[in-house]
Formats: sequence, structure tokens, C-alpha cells
Amino acid sequence: MIKLRLKRYGKKREVSYRIVAINSRARRDGRPLEELGFYNPRTDETRLNVPAIVKRLKEGAQPTDTVRSLLTKAQVFEQLKNA
Repeated sequence: MIKLRLKRYGKKREVSYRIVAINSRARRDGRPLEELGFYNPRTDETRLNVPAIVKRLKEGAQPTDTVRSLLTKAQVFEQLKNA
């Protein structure tokens, strides 16, 4: 199963995350199938590749709870319904 989840990177106490599509059995920082965005919790900055995310969701990818809340804030599910 493909999951949309966060991949941690950055220095200690200066963490950032990449939003990736990855096999659910792979480790957290393993090799992703595709990188779909970026999230910085310290500045609350989010950059998303919305067309790629919508494509993955249509293919059946399941977002984790955290990624789902980020996508809801960015109104990605609204675009999924309209497409």
C-alpha cells in the first residue's frame, strides 16, 4: 500500500519534513517513490505539488493523519472532488 507521509530531515532541533509517497512497509526515512512537498513546523511553511498529490490520491494512496491535516488546510481534497 502506498502512503503519503512525512520524511524527516534537517539538524537537531531544526527539523523540517518532506511530504513523500512511499510504500507503507518502508522505514520512515527510506527511499520514497516520489517527493510531493515540503513542511516546516517551525515557520508553518508548506509547499505542495498539488497535481502530483491529487494523482497519487486518485491511485489510492492513503495519507497519514498529519499529512491529511496539512492537505485539508491547503484545500487539496476540494480539488480532488472537482477533478
